[in-house]
Amino acid sequence: MVSRPLVILKAASAACRRLPLSLTVPAAEAAGRVVGPRLLSSQAQMLQRHLDRVGTGLDADRGLGSYARYWVESFGLGGFSDVVVDRGFSFVGYDRIEDVRATGVGPLLVLPHVGGWEWAAAWLGRIAQAPVTAVAERLEPAEVFDWFVDLRSELGVQVVPLDRSAFATTIDAVHKTEIVCLLSDRDIAGTGVVVDFFGDEARVPIGPAVLSCRTKAPLLPTAVYFWGDQRLCLVGEPIWPGEFEEHPRGRRRYEALTRRLATELELMIAKAPEQWHLLGPNWIDDETTPSG
Repeated sequence: MVSRPLVILKAASAACRRLPLSLTVPAAEAAGRVVGPRLLSSQAQMLQRHLDRVGTGLDADRGLGSYARYWVESFGLGGFSDVVVDRGFSFVGYDRIEDVRATGVGPLLVLPHVGGWEWAAAWLGRIAQAPVTAVAERLEPAEVFDWFVDLRSELGVQVVPLDRSAFATTIDAVHKTEIVCLLSDRDIAGTGVVVDFFGDEARVPIGPAVLSCRTKAPLLPTAVYFWGDQRLCLVGEPIWPGEFEEHPRGRRRYEALTRRLATELELMIAKAPEQWHLLGPNWIDDETTPSG
């Protein structure tokens, strides 16, 4: 028997594929701003804490409107033509991705939960015909996670579940010069590096740094922003692990690279904080302070 969440997701995706973006995007943004704070009250309060920490003066309802846009675009992407995907997207710094691949390794694109990264994945997979691998947290129930895997496969993205085999699978993708996408601003496992993040202590996942040092592949700070009715992907300068050889091998080197990554994440988030779709705990004191 199909679970209720999966029925809802399939229905939402079918609707988003049939309707034009000119209708779904403004409707989603408006619904997110008005209804989101009531439907997602605890998440809205956590998001407001994040925005206050970043010092934006923004209200969480704007962030929830952007979050709603992310979902309707992600649901609809598989049904959009290549022309729509290409016209709705622009890249700044794509040459940096190709330059890294030319060295014989796949670049590690490290992204914050900003804007609509899946549009970039669709452009890479369908328009650029580039192999894309993305590491994703497992969801429950399992059939929902499997549905998301199928959804992203339509975009030309290989999804690697975040489990014990993820590290080996991702290393293999790097050696095949595939483009690896890593959402890197939230430490899901709770084993990351404590860094200064917008003035307070937060945990950032250590995995990207470990992958970089083990494979010699650079980290490319990347963010995909909603830009009016377009999406703009900015790819920063590569951070090569060789830059950190003055640090002892192992954990200390990983920590140094992760601290550098945290600085880049701050800069990317600061460009459009209202598009930072992080509705869960992020800073150390978020873990002990009630959101309500």
